[in-house]
Formats: sequence, structure tokens, C-alpha cells
Amino acid sequence: MTERRFDLVVFDWDGTLADSTSIIAAALQGACRDLGCKVPDEEAARYVIGLGLIDALRHVAPSLDAEDYPRLSARYREHYFAREAEIPLFDGARDLLADLRARGHRIAVATGKSRVGLDRALAYHRLTEAFDATRCADEGMPKPHPDMLHHLMRATATPASATVMIGDTTHDLLMASNAGVAAIAVTHGAHAAERLAEHPTLGVAASVAALSRLLR
Repeated sequence: MTERRFDLVVFDWDGTLADSTSIIAAALQGACRDLGCKVPDEEAARYVIGLGLIDALRHVAPSLDAEDYPRLSARYREHYFAREAEIPLFDGARDLLADLRARGHRIAVATGKSRVGLDRALAYHRLTEAFDATRCADEGMPKPHPDMLHHLMRATATPASATVMIGDTTHDLLMASNAGVAAIAVTHGAHAAERLAEHPTLGVAASVAALSRLLR
């Protein structure tokens, strides 16, 4: 890490900067329960976090008829919105973003959230102006396709060699690999450390404080 300079630091949102994993998983489980589908266990519900919503719903309710996915999506949103205001940033996340900015890095977000959802979260946490660029799942190809990172690198005129992706899921790490950029995993989010360890990274952080030390 000390031998490399990353001009662009890209963060996932849910499970990386925002402590939303348990609420998203519960909303997915509640939506499946409402429609009489088999309710995914906690691990299965957490696994799909970071994917675009439609891909996530197909994973957690594969037997559901295609015409019923809009109903499942609506139920998920209702459960999620009921608790959205409870979602905090991880301790130290705001300070980390400010520190990166002060040290001259460009910072961005690549998320499985919709544009409306991310903008609402950024406004709620007063981070609307904190990022140089953001990209959402409904604006192109969702993770693990490299589209999000390609877009962010173009938007900030940053080569892959100077870009690092930070995320809490294997979807993030696969996207980084597919885009040819470095990756750092955090273990305080959706996927277990053992699953993340199956993918190449520059490092693994168990907290925002550990991530901050790693980036320094």
C-alpha cells in the first residue's frame, strides 16, 4: 500500500460506509414472507446485498413468477423505508472521507442502490457534496459487471492503476477484478471474512478505523 498512490478511492455504500446490512436483510426476508415465498436465512439475505434490486430479488425468491417481482419489490421497499431513518454511518466513516479529501484524493461511490435511494441517503447524512462522482445500479450494469467503475474512472479522468475499490461483499471485489483495479475488503458488512478472503485484495479491514490505517 505504501508503494502505491491511489488518486481515486471508490466506496460501496451499504455495509461499507452505512451500517444498513441488518435492515436490508430483514426487509428482504419480510417481503418474501409477505408474498408467501420461502424466507431466506440471514446468510442468504445478506449475500445479495450490493446487487441491483431485481437481481437480489431473483436470488432470494427464485421460484416466484416473473410477474410477481414488482409486488415483491414493493413489499421490500415498504419494509426498508419503515426503518431507513435508523441507518447510521459506521463510526469514523465521515472523518475518513474528510481525511481522504484533505489528502488530495478523489472519492466516489459505486452502489447497488438506485439513484433515488442513494441521493436520499446522501442528503440524510449531509454528504451530497462529499463525493466527486457516484454511480448506481439503475444507471448501467449492476455489480459485479465493471460498468460502475469504468464510469467513475471516466468521470474523474483516473486510470485503473490509480483506482482502488473498497467494499464489504464479493460482488465489490469481483467488480474491481473485472475492471482491473485494486480492491480492499471490509468485514463489518454483509459478507463473512472467509468468503471475502477467497478473492485477491490489497488488505482486509475489520473496522473503519482499521481501513483508515490501511489507506494511510
